[in-house]
Amino acid sequence: MMPVKKGQSWLPVIFHDFFGNEWIERTKSSSTPAVNIIEKDNEYEVQIAAPGVCKDDISVHINEDNYLVVTVEEKKENDEKDKKGKFLRREFSYSQFRQTLALPDNIEPDKIEATQKNGILKVVIPKKALPAPKEPKRIDVK
Repeated sequence: MMPVKKGQSWLPVIFHDFFGNEWIERTKSSSTPAVNIIEKDNEYEVQIAAPGVCKDDISVHINEDNYLVVTVEEKKENDEKDKKGKFLRREFSYSQFRQTLALPDNIEPDKIEATQKNGILKVVIPKKALPAPKEPKRIDVK
């Protein structure tokens, strides 16, 4: 037995098994936001789509395994309290996601900064300054 969308015959479902799972309805809380990672000369920049999310709902930290962990937990409550008596409508909304990224060894973890603007969370990860290349040393053969 296979799940089928309402009004759909069994034949297209066979093709969905091979070409995707269009019959699965996705909810806001199960989606993962889009992420861009940009490497520049002096830093890495991670951009995470977080439209409508307040900065107080965002947590950014480095865990004990040297992973950058970004967690967003958004709770909204919309209700109509102007009505006298009981609630005629009450809606709760909750969404959460976590993005974990392995950090390279060539970074300055104490200088990482995160900002949120226009629905984009930007995490700037500075690279360590590379030591100046050494002059080759000639060794005389005796």
